[in-house]
Amino acid sequence: MKYAWSKKMSILLLSLMVLLAGCNFSGKSSTEPTESEGGDKPAEQSRGKDENVLNMSLDNDIPDLNQVKTTDAISFAILNNVMEGLFRLDENNEPQPAMAESYEKSEDGLTYTFKLKDGINWSNGDPVTANDFKYSWLRAMHPDTAGSYASILTEYIKGGAVFAAREAEADAVAIEVKDDRTLTVELVQPTPFFLGLTAFVTYFPLNEKFVSEQGDMFALTYDSVLYNGPYVLTDYDQAKGVSMEKNPEYWDKENVAIEKVNMKVIKEQSTALNLYEAGELDKVYLSSADVDTYKDSPEFATETEFRSYFIQFNLGKEPFNNENIRKALQLAYDPEVLTSVILNNGSEPAYGLIAPKMAGVDGKSFRELQGDVIKPDVEKAKELWEKGVEELGKTPEIELLISDDTVSKDTGTFLQSEYKKNLGIDINLATQPYSGRLDTMRAGDYQMAVNRWGADYNDSMTYLDLWEKPSNPHFRGNYTSSKYDELVASAKTEADDKVRMDKLLEAEKLILEDGALGPLYYDGLSYLQKPYLKGLVTHPYGASPELKWATVQ
Repeated sequence: MKYAWSKKMSILLLSLMVLLAGCNFSGKSSTEPTESEGGDKPAEQSRGKDENVLNMSLDNDIPDLNQVKTTDAISFAILNNVMEGLFRLDENNEPQPAMAESYEKSEDGLTYTFKLKDGINWSNGDPVTANDFKYSWLRAMHPDTAGSYASILTEYIKGGAVFAAREAEADAVAIEVKDDRTLTVELVQPTPFFLGLTAFVTYFPLNEKFVSEQGDMFALTYDSVLYNGPYVLTDYDQAKGVSMEKNPEYWDKENVAIEKVNMKVIKEQSTALNLYEAGELDKVYLSSADVDTYKDSPEFATETEFRSYFIQFNLGKEPFNNENIRKALQLAYDPEVLTSVILNNGSEPAYGLIAPKMAGVDGKSFRELQGDVIKPDVEKAKELWEKGVEELGKTPEIELLISDDTVSKDTGTFLQSEYKKNLGIDINLATQPYSGRLDTMRAGDYQMAVNRWGADYNDSMTYLDLWEKPSNPHFRGNYTSSKYDELVASAKTEADDKVRMDKLLEAEKLILEDGALGPLYYDGLSYLQKPYLKGLVTHPYGASPELKWATVQ
């Protein structure tokens, strides 16, 4: 079947991708700033006519711009604007052709043939070819590359899993380059959201010649990356941020309005707000303390993302190899207090892992089908804690690992207070930069940590397969369960939607009842946006924001 792309095709797709999940900057949202008068009006309403620059903030340092290795939303957000896949999500979260001009899908839904646009180039003028996609995808799957997110390829592309497991060579992977503009890929099973997957960072192309020339320096500096997206980096400092300029080689440059973009790392929300008030930022996220002050401003708005925050207990470290200790700490805090009193930014209390509104079956969301799994129960928590301490033979010392941004520190302090009040225990807080926290978790050098995951596509599998035989067990808390693995694995190949959903519902319930995770909240964000900033798009899942259509007027 050959498809002339239409938004009607979205009916066939599970809406894909997410901020990745979680980076604090945004654009078009569920509630946009109004044009009406009234409320406290922040300063600096307009800018010079000749200034065509967008100034944004990042809430944490930038971990890694190597697209085959990175898994964090901050890096994804940057890469999404300097790179481009076969498709790109539009303002309605629907995948639209980007590097691809058209595609054909076989009758059985297993084989996709993409035709690339003519005249698409890398930022150095070299043509973007079908082989650039094949090379990138194989590089991410290659066992020696240790791609952190290889599973988003290997679970869908035929032969990918055996190649990644060193059980077959690269030629076993069903990716074929027929000519410079024609790419064919065969899937493991029909995947209605595959076009959306091709808009995801891990599916972006790479120029093999350039990557080989860069060697170990690839993606460490702004000039050690080759770009094919709307923008190119002109400056990059992990701790300070990035600067971008419009890419003169981009195929759709006529529709890219903003000439320059600055994304500054600003971890303290109060600092970011001051910069916004001074006219140095065009958008700012609000801390709970500031929401009531600005909620009547015409520049105030909110958005919801498919991003869940949770406590990751490390079962490989004492005392969290003790189930009673884990479950005690899982039940000894109230997410409602955290969201309504501490955060106060539109976030919702979490009593499960999967975010609200994420797709289920029969017109109901996953959360509606499942309901609450874990609810606070202080008396039960005390009972479990006492049992755990008795089994250990001592009261354990506990340390909670958190990032050093405002929200993470507020969340850590809240948990510290709840555990003291409800269990009578003192826990220590270990605060690290975002990238440092990720490294510490990957090394398994933590007891418990506040972690987050933003959905990459609109299906609960984007969360649940994280704990199915993960490539880095330490990062996922060293949770192992053959029953859990079987539920998730069988759901991946189940053709019956209802049966598949039942397996996923059971998997979420199992991992939570095993005490592997402690649900905290589903991310909701309150922000201020300058009235002259238009067309800035965010997605509830996948990589955001989309700067391509933004304008400053």
